[in-house]
Order: sequence, then C-alpha cells, then structure tokens
Amino acid sequence: MNEQRKAILDILAEGKITAAEAEQLISALERDQPAATSSLDARPKDKMKYLRVVVDALENGESARVNVRVPLQLLRAGVRLAALIPPQALGHANAELKKSGMPFDLTQLKPEQLEALVEHLDEMTVEVDQPDAKVRIFCE
Repeated sequence: MNEQRKAILDILAEGKITAAEAEQLISALERDQPAATSSLDARPKDKMKYLRVVVDALENGESARVNVRVPLQLLRAGVRLAALIPPQALGHANAELKKSGMPFDLTQLKPEQLEALVEHLDEMTVEVDQPDAKVRIFCE
C-alpha cells in the first residue's frame, strides 16, 4: 500500500473525514497513479532508442545500401515542435507534401499518439523483399 493511500485511511480511522470523502480521495489518487505506473512500465521499453531503416538495393547493376538510424528522442522533439508551427504554414506544408505524392496531414501529429506508437515499435519489424531491393524498418 502506498503512503498516500495509507494517510487517507489513517485520516478516515481518526474520524476526520467520512468514508465517502476517503473514497473520493482514493479515486483521485488512482486517476493520477496510471501516469506514474506507465512510466515505470515503460522503463524496460526504453531500451528501444532508435528507429532503424535499412535498404539494400541493386541500382544499375551496382549494390546500394542505405542505413539510417533515427533517435526516437528526435522524433518526439519533432512532433512537439510541429505543435508550434502556425496552422497556415502546416496547410502549405501539407499541400507541398501532397504534390510530392505524400498525402500526409501534419496537423494530425499529436505527442500522445507518438508515445503510443513508440511503445509498440519494439513489437514491429517491417521487411520488404523484392528481386532488386530489401527494406527493413525496426527499432533497436
């Protein structure tokens, strides 16, 4: 039993608060507690520090290799910074991305969604094998 819960129960036992008030306080503690618990649970997953993209391809009969290692902290920072971009600029960036064949909506980037993605990245590996290329995306 944690210290805060014990303190609430002690105050209840002393008769300083009612059982209903104690229940409200404990409920409030439980609402605040998942954030603390999730950060503790996330510690083993903190081993994953990089998003890795590896491409091996044949170009004009020659072997070509791309090996990109992006720190997950950089992704987190980028999403937080995107929240500071004015809506007009995001609209312009979205239009340019669409013109380039990447219909990606930057206004939909949310830090909490990124954290959910990062939590599940350790479970994901994408591999594409073609006769002239092999692509692998994973976390390490």
